Amino acid sequence: MVIHHFFRITIEVDNQNIVIRVAGSEDKKFAKVITDEMESSAKARGTGIAKRTPEYIEQKIDEGKAVIALTTDDVWVGFCYIETWSHGEYVANSGLIVAPAFRKSGVAKSIKQVIFNLSREKYPEAKIFGLTTGLAVMKINSDLGYEPVTYSELTQDDSFWAGCRSCVNYDILMSKDRKNCLCTGMLYDPKDHYEPEETKEHFSKKSKVYERLIRIKQSRFLSRLMKKDKEKGNRRLKSLLTHLFNL
Repeated sequence: MVIHHFFRITIEVDNQNIVIRVAGSEDKKFAKVITDEMESSAKARGTGIAKRTPEYIEQKIDEGKAVIALTTDDVWVGFCYIETWSHGEYVANSGLIVAPAFRKSGVAKSIKQVIFNLSREKYPEAKIFGLTTGLAVMKINSDLGYEPVTYSELTQDDSFWAGCRSCVNYDILMSKDRKNCLCTGMLYDPKDHYEPEETKEHFSKKSKVYERLIRIKQSRFLSRLMKKDKEKGNRRLKSLLTHLFNL
């Protein structure tokens, strides 16, 4: 069962109803759980994310820029929030996280749908973008109308790229002058975009090509990293391998 509203979706997972909606002040009690799971998930993948504090999550909730997923028994299931860059010209739907017990259930896709709707409502002229290493997220984004783009089409705001410092691939990003990395950039431009059905169909036809390109990119960056610094790269290489094999 899936019930859709613009800012609210109800889905059924293992005979439980899960409500995905805009977060309110009553949801700030989950801030610590959310940030702990963000950190835990990043460590498990062997990669890094911009670290967030419970206070930052609470701020996003107070600003009306967050979406939360809960069971009808008030159990936390997932979360995502909006960040703005370049004076509101660009919007990122950041910090997407789903509790381990509810992963691969469709919750992430529903959260992305609601946070996308909220972004379009709050910032109708903004370009919505994201970076990802996974085909699953690429597919979700494609279903919403995002297209793969080069990094030059993303925000050049230094404060956004500074958030990549906690990622194990940050040295690679900087060595490429922020023009390329293991992540794939995706963008929804309200002034120049295809309809979701078109990008969805395109992704379906090209998914094998994207998968191959991602693998080639990972292989090349890994090879360059090994050549650049064999000794200092040992620990970084271990983290990269852990990340790649968990995609």
